[in-house]
Amino acid sequence: MAGLPDRISLGLLARSVPREDIDSAVVACGRQAKRAGGKLPPHVMVYFAMALALYADDDYEEVMVKLSETLASWGCWEEAWEVPTTGGITQARARLGAAPLAGLFETVAVPVADPLTRGAWLGPWRLMSVDGFEWDAPDTAENAEHFGYSGSGDKRSAFPKVRVVTLGECGSHAMVGAALGPCAGKGSGEQSLARQLFNRLDEDMLLIADRNFYNFADWCAAAGSGAALLWRAKADLTLPLLRQYPDGSYASLVISPKVTGAARTRLIESARAGQVPAPERARAVRVVEYEVPDREGDGKGELICLLTTVTDPMAAPATVLADTYHQRWEHETSNDQLKTHLRGPGRVLRSKKPDTVEQEIYGYLLTHYAISSLICEAATAADIDPDRIKFARTVRIVRRRVADSAAFPP
Repeated sequence: MAGLPDRISLGLLARSVPREDIDSAVVACGRQAKRAGGKLPPHVMVYFAMALALYADDDYEEVMVKLSETLASWGCWEEAWEVPTTGGITQARARLGAAPLAGLFETVAVPVADPLTRGAWLGPWRLMSVDGFEWDAPDTAENAEHFGYSGSGDKRSAFPKVRVVTLGECGSHAMVGAALGPCAGKGSGEQSLARQLFNRLDEDMLLIADRNFYNFADWCAAAGSGAALLWRAKADLTLPLLRQYPDGSYASLVISPKVTGAARTRLIESARAGQVPAPERARAVRVVEYEVPDREGDGKGELICLLTTVTDPMAAPATVLADTYHQRWEHETSNDQLKTHLRGPGRVLRSKKPDTVEQEIYGYLLTHYAISSLICEAATAADIDPDRIKFARTVRIVRRRVADSAAFPP
């Protein structure tokens, strides 16, 4: 993509995060500036949070210097401006907090692949996935109390950890939903965070998830969004055979754990006879099983068992669904882009307090979304898979061109 460098700057990133959306999010959270003409109004600090994701190696003042010329040309200040001190920037970050960036991300982060984007669709369904990762936060008393540590005793993590679960678009790698929480304590698991994202699913989506995300209640909640599901089953999940399909898949039920013993047996028998069970007791699914061969010869061949709401084999044959499930790894690519190419491998977040830790993470998510959107747009125009445009190279271009005020939209 020879023309891509000419299309990228901080200004073009701002297309994905428009000023008017920032102002709306700030007002909705009651974080608007108390007086006019301040050095660091809220919308400047939002772009600063995004810039922190681009310049993890630089201190606050250096990041602000990189932004200042572009932002000044955009009219972000009403009077002559000089670089604030690190202390002033820290105070402005604290005043802004995380809530406006969380609301902003929820507003602007929408799927970006269009019908011509390669690798983004299975028939009528937009391929989506859910996955989680953890980020190290500075080892302060506030962060430790709020986020906690993973492990315990000699195996306790060195830093407090923030758990992040995201909803991503497989074709573009754009993350379009996020839930943040502690890594320890009640409600801290990936399942608990993932269920906060199901309201962002639409009927044209097919959600892919690994086995860690399955339980009956969450399966029902996700299916209730109208989206199609393709989730890996846990090894201990018993799936009764109702009828076999020619493609090798079979009809089955996922059954509420509250239905046990003789009641479970009667429910299965009635389903085999063609009766539809009450939705709170069981849901009809189609099961696709296939084996991943032991390529290394070390006894690690694996049987994969997939559950899907796509019950008609003609709509998506078993072999197609098996291939589609592995699009889930595109989400791992997105996580790597965030943690390696933006943040840097092994790097600890810089914020000392929970609210600004979360603000910093949303800054990373917004910046990753903006870059992924640009890559997807360029790839679709060139009729190639977005995977063929290197994320790391795009980040380097953005970093070089961040002060290009001519490309910054008024």
